Amino acid sequence: MIIGLFFKNLARLYRTNATKCKNRMSPADNAAQQNKLLIIIPAKNEASSVAQIIEETKALGYADILLVNDNSSDNTAALAANAGAIVLNLSISLGAWGAIQTGLRYAEQHQYPMVITMDADGQHEAASVPILRRILLKARSDVVIGAFPERGDLLRRVAWALFRFISGVTYADLTSGLRAYNHKAIQLLASEKATLLDYQDLGVLLLLENHGLLIEEVSINMQIRHDGCSRIFNSWWAVGRYMLHTFVLCLSRGNRLNIRRRGS
Repeated sequence: MIIGLFFKNLARLYRTNATKCKNRMSPADNAAQQNKLLIIIPAKNEASSVAQIIEETKALGYADILLVNDNSSDNTAALAANAGAIVLNLSISLGAWGAIQTGLRYAEQHQYPMVITMDADGQHEAASVPILRRILLKARSDVVIGAFPERGDLLRRVAWALFRFISGVTYADLTSGLRAYNHKAIQLLASEKATLLDYQDLGVLLLLENHGLLIEEVSINMQIRHDGCSRIFNSWWAVGRYMLHTFVLCLSRGNRLNIRRRGS
Protein backbone atom coordinates (compact mmCIF):
# COMPACT_ATOMS: atom_id res chain seq x y z
CA MET A 1 0.00 0.00 0.00
CA ILE A 2 2.83 2.39 0.92
CA ILE A 3 4.62 1.55 -2.33
CA GLY A 4 1.42 2.13 -4.29
CA LEU A 5 0.92 5.57 -2.71
CA PHE A 6 4.54 6.43 -3.46
CA PHE A 7 4.19 5.71 -7.17
CA LYS A 8 0.80 7.44 -7.32
CA ASN A 9 2.28 10.61 -5.82
CA LEU A 10 5.31 10.31 -8.09
CA ALA A 11 3.04 10.17 -11.16
CA ARG A 12 1.08 13.19 -9.88
CA LEU A 13 4.33 15.13 -9.40
CA TYR A 14 5.44 14.23 -12.93
CA ARG A 15 2.17 15.48 -14.44
CA THR A 16 2.35 18.70 -12.41
CA ASN A 17 5.92 19.41 -13.51
CA ALA A 18 5.06 18.60 -17.12
CA THR A 19 2.19 21.08 -16.98
CA LYS A 20 4.44 23.76 -15.50
CA CYS A 21 7.04 23.22 -18.20
CA LYS A 22 4.35 23.48 -20.87
CA ASN A 23 3.03 26.70 -19.36
CA ARG A 24 6.54 28.21 -19.40
CA MET A 25 6.79 27.75 -23.17
CA SER A 26 6.94 30.86 -25.30
CA PRO A 27 4.04 31.53 -27.70
CA ALA A 28 6.25 30.42 -30.59
CA ASP A 29 7.15 27.18 -28.82
CA ASN A 30 3.50 26.55 -28.00
CA ALA A 31 2.53 27.05 -31.64
CA ALA A 32 5.29 24.70 -32.78
CA GLN A 33 4.14 22.08 -30.29
CA GLN A 34 0.54 22.32 -31.47
CA ASN A 35 1.64 21.82 -35.08
CA LYS A 36 3.86 18.78 -34.42
CA LEU A 37 2.92 15.86 -36.61
CA LEU A 38 3.99 12.23 -36.44
CA ILE A 39 3.45 10.01 -39.46
CA ILE A 40 2.95 6.36 -38.50
CA ILE A 41 3.57 3.62 -41.05
CA PRO A 42 2.84 0.02 -40.01
CA ALA A 43 4.73 -2.41 -42.20
CA LYS A 44 5.20 -6.15 -42.67
CA ASN A 45 7.44 -7.33 -45.50
CA GLU A 46 7.16 -4.13 -47.53
CA ALA A 47 10.80 -3.86 -48.64
CA SER A 48 9.82 -3.09 -52.22
CA SER A 49 8.02 0.15 -51.37
CA VAL A 50 8.77 1.43 -47.87
CA ALA A 51 11.90 3.47 -48.64
CA GLN A 52 10.24 5.36 -51.50
CA ILE A 53 7.23 6.25 -49.33
CA ILE A 54 9.42 7.61 -46.55
CA GLU A 55 11.64 9.58 -48.92
CA GLU A 56 8.67 11.15 -50.73
CA THR A 57 7.06 12.13 -47.43
CA LYS A 58 10.28 13.62 -46.08
CA ALA A 59 10.69 15.59 -49.29
CA LEU A 60 7.48 17.45 -48.38
CA GLY A 61 9.05 18.59 -45.11
CA TYR A 62 7.66 15.98 -42.70
CA ALA A 63 10.62 14.91 -40.61
CA ASP A 64 8.96 12.77 -37.94
CA ILE A 65 8.12 9.43 -39.52
CA LEU A 66 7.70 6.29 -37.42
CA LEU A 67 7.92 2.88 -39.07
CA VAL A 68 6.41 0.13 -36.89
CA ASN A 69 7.94 -3.10 -38.17
CA ASP A 70 5.39 -5.88 -37.61
CA ASN A 71 7.98 -8.66 -37.32
CA SER A 72 8.94 -8.58 -41.00
CA SER A 73 11.04 -11.40 -42.42
CA ASP A 74 12.67 -9.16 -45.04
CA ASN A 75 14.79 -6.00 -44.70
CA THR A 76 11.87 -3.58 -44.36
CA ALA A 77 13.23 -2.19 -41.07
CA ALA A 78 16.75 -1.58 -42.40
CA LEU A 79 15.48 0.17 -45.53
CA ALA A 80 13.17 2.37 -43.46
CA ALA A 81 15.99 3.36 -41.11
CA ASN A 82 18.28 4.16 -44.02
CA ALA A 83 15.55 6.36 -45.51
CA GLY A 84 15.44 8.38 -42.28
CA ALA A 85 12.51 6.92 -40.35
CA ILE A 86 12.37 6.09 -36.67
CA VAL A 87 11.92 2.31 -36.50
CA LEU A 88 10.15 0.30 -33.80
CA ASN A 89 10.62 -3.45 -34.18
CA LEU A 90 7.91 -5.74 -32.82
CA SER A 91 9.17 -9.10 -31.56
CA ILE A 92 5.91 -10.78 -32.60
CA SER A 93 3.43 -9.87 -35.31
CA LEU A 94 0.51 -7.86 -33.90
CA GLY A 95 -1.28 -7.26 -37.20
CA ALA A 96 -2.01 -3.92 -38.82
CA TRP A 97 -4.03 -2.46 -35.95
CA GLY A 98 -1.61 -3.70 -33.26
CA ALA A 99 1.24 -2.01 -35.13
CA ILE A 100 -0.76 1.20 -35.52
CA GLN A 101 -1.68 1.25 -31.84
CA THR A 102 1.98 0.79 -30.96
CA GLY A 103 2.68 3.91 -33.02
CA LEU A 104 -0.16 5.81 -31.35
CA ARG A 105 1.23 4.97 -27.92
CA TYR A 106 4.62 6.24 -29.05
CA ALA A 107 2.93 9.46 -30.21
CA GLU A 108 1.17 9.86 -26.87
CA GLN A 109 4.35 9.27 -24.88
CA HIS A 110 6.22 11.83 -26.99
CA GLN A 111 3.37 14.36 -26.81
CA TYR A 112 2.45 14.60 -30.46
CA PRO A 113 -0.86 16.49 -30.80
CA MET A 114 -1.71 14.81 -34.11
CA VAL A 115 -0.71 11.83 -36.20
CA ILE A 116 -1.36 10.56 -39.70
CA THR A 117 -1.32 6.84 -40.43
CA MET A 118 -0.51 5.58 -43.88
CA ASP A 119 0.19 2.19 -45.46
CA ALA A 120 3.63 0.96 -46.48
CA ASP A 121 2.48 -0.76 -49.67
CA GLY A 122 2.63 2.29 -51.93
CA GLN A 123 -1.12 2.94 -52.20
CA HIS A 124 -1.10 6.18 -50.22
CA GLU A 125 0.48 9.22 -51.80
CA ALA A 126 2.67 11.57 -49.78
CA ALA A 127 0.74 14.46 -51.37
CA SER A 128 -2.32 13.43 -49.33
CA VAL A 129 -0.58 14.17 -46.01
CA PRO A 130 -0.90 18.00 -46.16
CA ILE A 131 -4.55 17.65 -47.22
CA LEU A 132 -5.48 15.61 -44.15
CA ARG A 133 -3.32 17.76 -41.88
CA ARG A 134 -4.94 20.98 -43.09
CA ILE A 135 -8.44 19.69 -42.43
CA LEU A 136 -7.54 18.32 -39.00
CA LEU A 137 -5.96 21.64 -37.97
CA LYS A 138 -9.27 23.38 -38.57
CA ALA A 139 -10.40 21.62 -35.38
CA ARG A 140 -13.82 20.76 -36.79
CA SER A 141 -13.18 17.02 -36.60
CA ASP A 142 -11.23 14.63 -34.40
CA VAL A 143 -10.51 12.17 -37.20
CA VAL A 144 -10.08 12.68 -40.95
CA ILE A 145 -10.20 9.71 -43.33
CA GLY A 146 -8.59 9.80 -46.76
CA ALA A 147 -11.20 8.06 -48.94
CA PHE A 148 -10.74 6.43 -52.33
CA PRO A 149 -13.56 3.88 -52.75
CA GLU A 150 -12.72 3.28 -56.42
CA ARG A 151 -9.92 0.93 -55.36
CA GLY A 152 -12.41 -1.63 -54.03
CA ASP A 153 -12.46 -5.01 -55.78
CA LEU A 154 -15.38 -7.48 -55.69
CA LEU A 155 -14.45 -8.98 -52.30
CA ARG A 156 -14.07 -5.57 -50.72
CA ARG A 157 -17.33 -4.25 -52.14
CA VAL A 158 -19.26 -7.26 -50.86
CA ALA A 159 -17.86 -6.66 -47.37
CA TRP A 160 -18.55 -2.92 -47.50
CA ALA A 161 -22.16 -3.43 -48.63
CA LEU A 162 -22.85 -5.83 -45.78
CA PHE A 163 -21.37 -3.55 -43.12
CA ARG A 164 -23.23 -0.52 -44.40
CA PHE A 165 -26.45 -2.50 -44.12
CA ILE A 166 -25.73 -3.82 -40.62
CA SER A 167 -24.24 -0.73 -38.97
CA GLY A 168 -25.99 2.09 -40.84
CA VAL A 169 -22.73 3.74 -41.88
CA THR A 170 -22.93 5.64 -45.14
CA TYR A 171 -19.40 6.85 -45.79
CA ALA A 172 -17.40 5.83 -48.82
CA ASP A 173 -14.21 4.05 -47.77
CA LEU A 174 -14.47 1.65 -44.85
CA THR A 175 -10.96 0.20 -44.85
CA SER A 176 -8.74 3.17 -45.69
CA GLY A 177 -5.59 3.19 -43.58
CA LEU A 178 -4.89 6.83 -44.48
CA ARG A 179 -6.22 8.68 -41.44
CA ALA A 180 -5.42 11.74 -39.35
CA TYR A 181 -6.06 11.75 -35.60
CA ASN A 182 -5.99 14.63 -33.15
CA HIS A 183 -4.82 14.36 -29.54
CA LYS A 184 -8.23 13.34 -28.23
CA ALA A 185 -8.39 10.47 -30.71
CA ILE A 186 -4.79 9.47 -30.01
CA GLN A 187 -5.51 9.17 -26.29
CA LEU A 188 -8.56 7.00 -26.85
CA LEU A 189 -6.99 4.71 -29.44
CA ALA A 190 -3.79 4.30 -27.43
CA SER A 191 -5.79 3.12 -24.42
CA GLU A 192 -6.67 -0.41 -23.38
CA LYS A 193 -10.19 0.09 -24.76
CA ALA A 194 -8.82 -0.24 -28.29
CA THR A 195 -6.29 -2.99 -27.64
CA LEU A 196 -8.35 -6.05 -28.61
CA LEU A 197 -9.47 -4.75 -32.00
CA ASP A 198 -8.22 -6.93 -34.87
CA TYR A 199 -8.84 -4.43 -37.66
CA GLN A 200 -8.40 -0.69 -37.96
CA ASP A 201 -11.64 0.10 -39.75
CA LEU A 202 -15.17 -0.32 -38.42
CA GLY A 203 -14.22 -1.37 -34.89
CA VAL A 204 -12.06 1.72 -34.47
CA LEU A 205 -14.70 3.99 -35.98
CA LEU A 206 -17.41 2.62 -33.70
CA LEU A 207 -15.17 3.11 -30.68
CA LEU A 208 -14.46 6.71 -31.67
CA GLU A 209 -18.12 7.45 -32.28
CA ASN A 210 -19.25 5.85 -29.02
CA HIS A 211 -16.95 8.29 -27.23
CA GLY A 212 -18.36 11.30 -29.05
CA LEU A 213 -15.54 11.98 -31.50
CA LEU A 214 -16.37 13.49 -34.88
CA ILE A 215 -15.19 11.76 -38.06
CA GLU A 216 -14.81 13.36 -41.47
CA GLU A 217 -13.96 12.01 -44.91
CA VAL A 218 -11.98 13.72 -47.64
CA SER A 219 -11.56 12.45 -51.20
CA ILE A 220 -7.96 11.65 -52.12
CA ASN A 221 -6.15 9.68 -54.80
CA MET A 222 -4.52 6.29 -54.24
CA GLN A 223 -2.23 4.06 -56.27
CA ILE A 224 -2.33 0.31 -56.76
CA ARG A 225 -0.15 -1.76 -54.43
CA HIS A 226 3.52 -1.90 -55.44
CA ASP A 227 3.73 -5.58 -54.54
CA GLY A 228 1.69 -8.38 -52.98
CA CYS A 229 -2.00 -8.25 -52.05
CA SER A 230 -4.23 -7.12 -49.21
CA ARG A 231 -3.74 -9.05 -45.96
CA ILE A 232 -7.47 -8.76 -45.21
CA PHE A 233 -9.06 -9.33 -48.62
CA ASN A 234 -6.63 -11.89 -50.06
CA SER A 235 -9.06 -14.85 -50.07
CA TRP A 236 -12.69 -15.75 -49.47
CA TRP A 237 -11.66 -17.37 -46.17
CA ALA A 238 -10.00 -14.14 -45.02
CA VAL A 239 -13.06 -12.16 -46.08
CA GLY A 240 -15.33 -14.56 -44.19
CA ARG A 241 -13.31 -14.22 -40.98
CA TYR A 242 -13.21 -10.45 -41.35
CA MET A 243 -16.95 -10.23 -41.98
CA LEU A 244 -17.81 -12.43 -38.99
CA HIS A 245 -15.56 -10.39 -36.70
CA THR A 246 -16.97 -7.08 -37.89
CA PHE A 247 -20.55 -8.38 -37.84
CA VAL A 248 -20.19 -9.09 -34.11
CA LEU A 249 -18.76 -5.59 -33.60
CA CYS A 250 -21.73 -4.07 -35.42
CA LEU A 251 -24.18 -5.95 -33.23
CA SER A 252 -22.41 -5.03 -29.99
CA ARG A 253 -21.45 -1.42 -30.66
CA GLY A 254 -23.11 -0.29 -33.85
CA ASN A 255 -25.04 2.91 -34.32
CA ARG A 256 -25.29 5.47 -37.10
CA LEU A 257 -21.98 7.31 -37.35
CA ASN A 258 -21.82 11.10 -37.66
CA ILE A 259 -19.64 11.38 -40.73
CA ARG A 260 -19.25 14.28 -43.15
CA ARG A 261 -17.92 13.91 -46.66
CA ARG A 262 -16.14 16.61 -48.56
CA GLY A 263 -13.99 16.96 -51.64
CA SER A 264 -10.31 17.79 -51.44
